[in-house]
Amino acid sequence: MRFELTEDQRDFASSLESLLSSADTVGTARAWAAGDHAPGLHLWKRLAEQGLTMLATEATPVELCIAFEALGRHAVPGPWVESAAYLPLALGHEVEGVATVAVPPLVPYALDADVADQVLVRTDGSLHRATAGQAKASVDGTRHLFTVTPGERVEHGDLDAAFDLAVLATAAQLLGAGERILADAVTYVKQRRQFGREIGSYQAIKHALADVRIALDFARPLVLGAALGEVSASAAKVATADAAYLASRTGLQVHGAIGYTAELDLSIWITKVRALVTAWGAPAHHRGAILRELVG
Repeated sequence: MRFELTEDQRDFASSLESLLSSADTVGTARAWAAGDHAPGLHLWKRLAEQGLTMLATEATPVELCIAFEALGRHAVPGPWVESAAYLPLALGHEVEGVATVAVPPLVPYALDADVADQVLVRTDGSLHRATAGQAKASVDGTRHLFTVTPGERVEHGDLDAAFDLAVLATAAQLLGAGERILADAVTYVKQRRQFGREIGSYQAIKHALADVRIALDFARPLVLGAALGEVSASAAKVATADAAYLASRTGLQVHGAIGYTAELDLSIWITKVRALVTAWGAPAHHRGAILRELVG
């Protein structure tokens, strides 16, 4: 099957790219990691006005994937998967403000519960309001995780469908982050000189970056295929997790020692990929889901 975006979808992607390119998303991510949420919440409001929080209920999963790929490419912080993918389907309506949710055991903690207007948790097959508890560290400094305590039960819709959409949104984020790491790595190897020539001219580096390009290109159809219901969200998550992780490892390698510094912007995407690989189900879980699907 050939996947091509419609003109309206391309226009939507272009408008998002324009908005995020003009915003200081790196500065916003660093501020969010440091506990200053004001820039991130301002950007949240602008993106909500673009319709991101209503995509799950008012658009198709394809538009949602377009949006989340952009969020991953620009490392936009905040509980976007929870607010714009899982909860709109779980509750049956668009979420007002910032919301987050825990879905144990695969999602044991609520992301950014300290800034959320609503905190919920799925437990005993139902959705409950929750109160945030102890903070937990994440490899990604922009991801602030919290334990939760269930409270009153709330009416909900199809929680399994909501989970699958959250997995798909996470896969799209991984795809976007992988694309950004590859783009930055290609730019760097064209500039960095060693022994009188750009390091990007060496065959070993060309081949390593080509492997990343191939992995991302093979992952993209699975994301779009899952959005159209042709393949499972688990297949998209496994492929994008592998591709983005390869991109982060390769990007780190070609940057050399500077790649290990937190001061380099690349670190924002590398740590985000590492966290998203296991977010909304680790690869082992999703490979198991694919196996069960294949064997019936």
